[in-house]
Amino acid sequence: MTKRSIVGRVAQLARADVHALLDEAEEPERARDRLVRDYADTIGEAERAAARTAGDLRLLEADHAEDVRAAAEWGRRALAASQEADRLRAAGDAADADRFDDLARVALERQLQAETEARATAPAIASQREIVDRLRAGVERMRSRLAELRDRRDDLPARTRLPHAAGNADPMDPISEVARFEQKLRREEERVRGRRDPAASPLDTRFETLTGLECRAEVEARLAALKAHGPAALAARSPQHDVP
Repeated sequence: MTKRSIVGRVAQLARADVHALLDEAEEPERARDRLVRDYADTIGEAERAAARTAGDLRLLEADHAEDVRAAAEWGRRALAASQEADRLRAAGDAADADRFDDLARVALERQLQAETEARATAPAIASQREIVDRLRAGVERMRSRLAELRDRRDDLPARTRLPHAAGNADPMDPISEVARFEQKLRREEERVRGRRDPAASPLDTRFETLTGLECRAEVEARLAALKAHGPAALAARSPQHDVP
């Protein structure tokens, strides 16, 4: 299944190993041309999506700031009314003091309403900020991948297709990457058991290192959980548990 959302497609293309995809392709030139189109089209779409989301984000941030300002203003008005009620009550005017306390209650209710609206907007602001950041960072990484693909233009015709090439893989299909990982596992098992096919394969250099450092601590934590709890650790960390 190919990812359909622009955020999903950007994430897949940004971390794709374009050299490995070309090495695995049955028709490297055609695969390169298709990838160039995919990257160029997705970069343009991601830039437009980032601009739209950034515009919506600015409106949300303005609304949030207005709610925060209103909450502070209502708080000051409530304090002023309460202080006037205290002054009148100290002067022996209980009836008017009660009227000012009622006004303070109204102001506090308005303050609570503004605070509620500000809290309701905050998650959407955080989410849209993350989307904008992910799209912009993904565009930069995709530009780098696109440059790598264009640099490969001249050396593809002379390259002989390696054995065990896996067809023209779709970089936007996360399941195809899982399938290649499964092939890598099988080759490593054959190597350990002394039955490995000596022929070279593009898979020999795949999945050798982590692709980034930002999640290394979480990776180690999950590995420890797998070793301690087995399949139960997978269920506990399933993304479905985060869906309401």
